Amino acid sequence: MEMIYHYARNYTSSNKKCRFATPVFYAKLLKIVWQACQVAKAGQYSNERWVYDSYLVGRAIESVGADIIIKGHENLSKIDRPCVFVSNHMSTLETFFLPSIIQPVLNHTFVVKESLLNYPLLGPVLRAENPIAVTRTNPRQDLATVLEEGQKKLQNGESIIIFPQGTRKPDVKAEDFSSLGVKLAKKANAPIIPIALKTNAWGTSSVTKDFGPINPHIPVRITFGAPIEITSANAKEEHQQTVDFIISTYNSF
Repeated sequence: MEMIYHYARNYTSSNKKCRFATPVFYAKLLKIVWQACQVAKAGQYSNERWVYDSYLVGRAIESVGADIIIKGHENLSKIDRPCVFVSNHMSTLETFFLPSIIQPVLNHTFVVKESLLNYPLLGPVLRAENPIAVTRTNPRQDLATVLEEGQKKLQNGESIIIFPQGTRKPDVKAEDFSSLGVKLAKKANAPIIPIALKTNAWGTSSVTKDFGPINPHIPVRITFGAPIEITSANAKEEHQQTVDFIISTYNSF
């Protein structure tokens, strides 16, 4: 665990670009997820294993030549209680890779689309981490689910990662960000840590958003902002501050 934590904290690479990056990466990913699924089905999938498998995904994307640059990791240690991570959402990579960076410091889970829990191989692994599942078809129901289940998890010492754009987006625009993250943070009296990321090295395709081409020439960039405490009455100021950080940081990548 400690080795993974220190490596992830300073995760950066400069590798030769693989000519056949897409098939090579997905072959490695399939092996990682298949083995993880067997452990999860046996009821033995631990947080330590989650970190390790997440780390292996990072190594796999790095092995085909993609550079990974992580900044602001020290901000995770600036809080003494669970938080709400609010991030833009660009590809499947962040769902796989963020746990190797965050989990060694802050126990956490995700808000995920309910249908992901039924995916072959990946579904059992996600279910083992007890995410908050939302429909993405009923906004009112999803809001109630996140606020109720999220508050319970935060009170029990578990941080939450939320992608308030609702789905993966090729860019970041203020109007695409819902206020779900700050609403949960305010309700649970939890701080927010914004995350700006650029992960389109793992692309999308016309067939599926989940498994598109891998482009190792595009660096993977993840930057954590400083914690934001909710102090305003309706959390609008904190929402704007969070979105401003994500957009300004993304535009600087």
